[in-house]
Amino acid sequence: MLGPAQSREAELRGAAMTLTIAAEYAALITSADAMAPQAPQPGAQLTRRERELVTLVAQGCTDVQIAGQLSISIRTVRSHLDRIRDKTGCRRRADLTRLALQADLV
Repeated sequence: MLGPAQSREAELRGAAMTLTIAAEYAALITSADAMAPQAPQPGAQLTRRERELVTLVAQGCTDVQIAGQLSISIRTVRSHLDRIRDKTGCRRRADLTRLALQADLV
């Protein structure tokens, strides 16, 4: 179904996934809901910085690692994550990972 360029892009994207993200993705695309029409993407309402944090969470980074990578305090990371959780309803890191997958952030 995919052409050569899309196939290669899918391979690269898959190779970049951690095992946890790959498992989340597999569960997502094989769920019964995967065939149902999708609601508007919750990730669309996030700011650029919030999408960046969700991407890092989905890549398996801890709050400390995110703070170091973005040169912000751990408290700021947690504040951003709280705001993201309020906006999206995602409570667990796994939910944020699923959001990142659905929004094509990883």
